[in-house]
Amino acid sequence: MIEDIHATTVLGIVRNGKAAMAADGQVTLGETVIKSTARKIRKLYSDTVLVGFSGTGADAFALVERLEEKLEAARGNLPRAAVELAREWRTDKYLRQLQALIAAVDREHALLIGGSGEIVEAEDGIVSVGSGQSYAIAAARALDAHTRMGPARIVRESLKIASGICIYTGGTIQIEELR
Repeated sequence: MIEDIHATTVLGIVRNGKAAMAADGQVTLGETVIKSTARKIRKLYSDTVLVGFSGTGADAFALVERLEEKLEAARGNLPRAAVELAREWRTDKYLRQLQALIAAVDREHALLIGGSGEIVEAEDGIVSVGSGQSYAIAAARALDAHTRMGPARIVRESLKIASGICIYTGGTIQIEELR
């Protein structure tokens, strides 16, 4: 029997024309940390879109590649690309089998894209996927409401808080920004 791999907490935020995304670096096999420096965020479409992913690694990479193709076709329009990806994901026999979630942000939108065709735009501009998503979102919402921190600092501090609660969140924190 293969043990479950837990590998992700990703958090993105969009504020005042700026966006940032952070991800932890920890990958856990059962109760053992097997890597602490995994890179889980990618910049797409001439560095104007940030994506983070959770789920099966190969599945997530395949979906990120598809999203990049859709962004090219949509000239960087993230919502349009997300709709096209979700439509294809839902109808394609191969893609339907992929198990992953994508968090995507640009300077205006914060989206969650799921495998059953759903797209959710966060009304507060904060999105998260992975094991520690609930903790990361709670921390980000509190920091956003009660401090003057910018997006990059909010995602960093929120991931630190989540890593203190979720045993599957830890390792180095990767942060990417869009200004």
